[in-house]
Amino acid sequence: MSPGLIIAIALGGAVGAVLRYSVVQTTLRLWGTGFPVGTLVVNVAGSLAMGLAVEWLTARGMSDAWRGFLTVGLLGALTTFSTFSLDVALLHGRGEMALAALYVMLSVCLSVGALFLGLWLGRGMFA
Repeated sequence: MSPGLIIAIALGGAVGAVLRYSVVQTTLRLWGTGFPVGTLVVNVAGSLAMGLAVEWLTARGMSDAWRGFLTVGLLGALTTFSTFSLDVALLHGRGEMALAALYVMLSVCLSVGALFLGLWLGRGMFA
């Protein structure tokens, strides 16, 4: 990986992280804490933006640095769900529907399960 690509990803990540925080804070002020509207908004908007970005970058033949800045950096920090969504779309595009469904099921179940496991372990270790 070139130093330029690493810098582009890092800068995009900084922008995406600040954008995520800003959106979540704004939605908390507007709608309160009853439902995670902010996370839903960044996940859906990030997934839409990932689709647009991939097509735009491909059509324009953009450099690896621009690809890294937008997809891995900005959108990756805004939401990892956008990368997950792209992975599902790529499997779907290859006609691997069963593998796409398995990936969705495993990603959601194992990730949520791992979070609960981490909470349980953390309570035992740090309480």
